Amino acid sequence: MLSDKTYDRYQRQLILKGFGAAAQDKLAAAKVLVIGAGGLGCPALQYLVAAGVGHLGIVDNDVVAISNLHRQVLYDHEDIGKPKVEVASQKLTRLNPGISIQTWQVHFGQQQCAELLPLYEIVVDGTDNFASRYLINDACVLWQKPLVFGAVSQFEGQVAVFNSIRKDGTRSVNYRDLFPLPPAAGEVLSCAEAGVLGVLPGVIGTMQATEVIKLITGIGELLTDRLLTYNALTQDFFTMQLESNPAAVDHLPTSVDSFMKMDYEVLCGNKITGIDEISYRELAGRQDLQIVDVRDLHEQPRITEFSCLTIPLKELEWNLDELDGKKVVFICQSGKRSMQAVQVFRGYDPDAEVYYLSGGVNSMPKQE
Repeated sequence: MLSDKTYDRYQRQLILKGFGAAAQDKLAAAKVLVIGAGGLGCPALQYLVAAGVGHLGIVDNDVVAISNLHRQVLYDHEDIGKPKVEVASQKLTRLNPGISIQTWQVHFGQQQCAELLPLYEIVVDGTDNFASRYLINDACVLWQKPLVFGAVSQFEGQVAVFNSIRKDGTRSVNYRDLFPLPPAAGEVLSCAEAGVLGVLPGVIGTMQATEVIKLITGIGELLTDRLLTYNALTQDFFTMQLESNPAAVDHLPTSVDSFMKMDYEVLCGNKITGIDEISYRELAGRQDLQIVDVRDLHEQPRITEFSCLTIPLKELEWNLDELDGKKVVFICQSGKRSMQAVQVFRGYDPDAEVYYLSGGVNSMPKQE
């Protein structure tokens, strides 16, 4: 029996046909882990807390930055520099004091998977990089947890429910059925590199929250074995039917031990063995390096503190003669494409002294 206070808070969804007190009780008992408290995690968390999901875990190792505020509307200007999990927990508790929230300000890796996934029933992926997506997907398959996936870039977003239990008791497709292996480094740009329309993560994150509520309560039809794509420029929705991919099985870890040994950063091109990096501080102390910006011409901010060539990565192969005999450091937005540029240049001149800037332009001091 719901208390009067509980009924008043959730009255608008309690009166829904097919919902009622039974569904609300399921929400109150549910345990949901949200990985990433950024563009997707913020709206997902806000609506899950407002709906009455009783037990939430939040993992994020980042702090609030001014560049977050155009899309991560859980935060405000006064929160800049504070840990996201700390701010999120405080504000979400004010929204609904009856919710239990646990936070971890850590980078989500294999150890966190092993420790946290057994404690939760549903996982929400609010991350923005391929290494995390593959790691979270593989962990959810291994620990048999349904995964509510979301992704955004520029003007387009995607939502799906992976690894949930079908009516026949089998598990639905997982992320590797769609993409058995990650794209090459630099092939698909992150939001930090390509940009994102501020409202887009709000739309996709809210859809993720909707799927979580449906998973918990059993209402509606889940986005299982389907990928929903939303285009903000045209307001078009497209749903693609997904099927199990035999090639995916060979790439999934088959045991906790094999999972713990996988290097997802290397798998996704975030680390390439044999590629030399240089920090911004080291770069500032070197006068003998030719700096090459391999970003596209429209990407901001432009580099003004160093003299540099601009050769977009897609054009580098045809302009390598400009770098003959020079010591070179490649720069991109985050470091991924510049690692790929080093590989290209090493293929042209195996003995060259060549580096990539660790962290890319994002690691450089902001200009006032």
